[in-house]
Amino acid sequence: MQINREITDSVVKLLEGKNFAFVASLMKDGSPHITPVWIDYDGESILINTAEGRTKHKNVTRDPRIAISIIEQNNPYNMVSIRGTVIEQTNKGADEHTDKLAKRYLGVDKYPFRTPAEKRIILKVKPDKVFHMTV
Repeated sequence: MQINREITDSVVKLLEGKNFAFVASLMKDGSPHITPVWIDYDGESILINTAEGRTKHKNVTRDPRIAISIIEQNNPYNMVSIRGTVIEQTNKGADEHTDKLAKRYLGVDKYPFRTPAEKRIILKVKPDKVFHMTV
């Protein structure tokens, strides 16, 4: 068993692979909200692409603390748990980014679930604590 406490190359592989992440944010009453998401990494920040107004977006706008858990799809014993802070929210490049994620996760060129009124937004997360374990 190996344990790392930073963003290592092995963690980057999890972030950039076809692995689902589970993101926890805090509701207004302090209770947790968790949702599966596609995940990405830009070399500094963890990127979560969502639509404006969704629960996780509202939650991190009010309280930027977030937790992320990822397991490798082919080896669930290769996992990382990250606590961090949403340091930026941007619409810039969000549509192109969701298309990039659709290519990785679905093998299609365009994100197929977009609705006409939807505005995409990228949540940039600064990792504060990283726990990576692999067996």
